[in-house]
Order: sequence, then C-alpha cells, then structure tokens
Amino acid sequence: MPERTILSRLLSYFVRGLLFVAPIGFTIFILLGAFDFVDNIIRIRIPTEDPNRDLIIPGLGSLIVILGTMITGFTFSVLLPQTIQNLIENAISHLPLVRIFYFAFKDLISAFVGDKRKFTQAAIVLINKEAGVHKIGFITQNDLSSLGVNNMVAVYFPHSYAFSGELMLVPKENIQMLDMPSAEVMKLIVSGGVSVKE
Repeated sequence: MPERTILSRLLSYFVRGLLFVAPIGFTIFILLGAFDFVDNIIRIRIPTEDPNRDLIIPGLGSLIVILGTMITGFTFSVLLPQTIQNLIENAISHLPLVRIFYFAFKDLISAFVGDKRKFTQAAIVLINKEAGVHKIGFITQNDLSSLGVNNMVAVYFPHSYAFSGELMLVPKENIQMLDMPSAEVMKLIVSGGVSVKE
C-alpha cells in the first residue's frame, strides 16, 4: 500500500512537471525552428585557418533578413512612389504561375498584419440546425456580390492543433458575432477549445 502511494505521488509530480515543461519546450522548439529557418536564408561563412571549418555567427543571417525587410519597407513607403510598386506588381500579374503564389501569399500576410487585416471579426456559425452544432471562425469577406452570391459571408475556420483551415460561404442569418479579441479566439480554436480565458 505505501508503494502505491509513493508511485501515485511520483506520477502526480511527473504530470505537474509535464504541464510546466511541455508548453515551454514546445514554444522554444517552434521559435528555434523559425529562427533557424530565417538564419539559414542568408548563411554567412567566415573562412578560418582550418580549411575544413568555417566560422558561422548564429543570428547574423536573421539580423540581415530583418534589417533588409525593414529597409525594403522604408524604401517602398518613403523613397519610391506607389506607382513603382504598382508597376512591379503589374509585371508579376502577367506571369501565369508566379502571380497565383505571389498574390495569394501577399493577401495571406496582409490578412494578419498591415492596414487590411481580415482576422478581426470572430463569429459563431450555425453548421447543423437540427443538432444545434456551431463552429467558431473569422469573417474574412462581408460582401460576396463579386461572386454573384447575396446574403452570404466568407468565414475562415482555422483547424485545431494545426496551421491550416477551411473557407466556407455561410448565410448571414447563421452568423452570430463574437465580442472577443481575435487573438483569444484564435488561441481558443488552435487549442481545440481547451484554452479559454477565465
């Protein structure tokens, strides 16, 4: 009997430690992976006396990418007129495969940052009226008249525990707006409903 008590206590300590260590470890793993990916974009090798070993300064590639992005943003915001950016995008729009990736990725980035953010209005959507099933998502388009669709909105549903999602066109009467910050709603969805701010 005492052995079982000691074992259950040790198991309890392990679970409590896991609840503390696992989220920290996962967060560090994701951040280090992102840092390493950016750092590898521009990997600068400094030759040393040993021809088989070059000196690599960790973080130098990330610093160059971040500074380069800031300089590009400054250049297109302050120094170059908007018409030059429009000319570049106009040229890209004539490249069949490139334009699909370029504009889709540009719209995705601008949906999260910048002046045209899309993931700002969270909503509860009635999916199955008979069963009373609802789903949480983000309204990305309020007007779908360009698609020839009236009285419907575009709702993006992120998947739980994944960096993916799906887009659905939903009747407006099935939408109930959520009065919550977007970051909290995204955290709720990505965590599978586990992370709820009390």
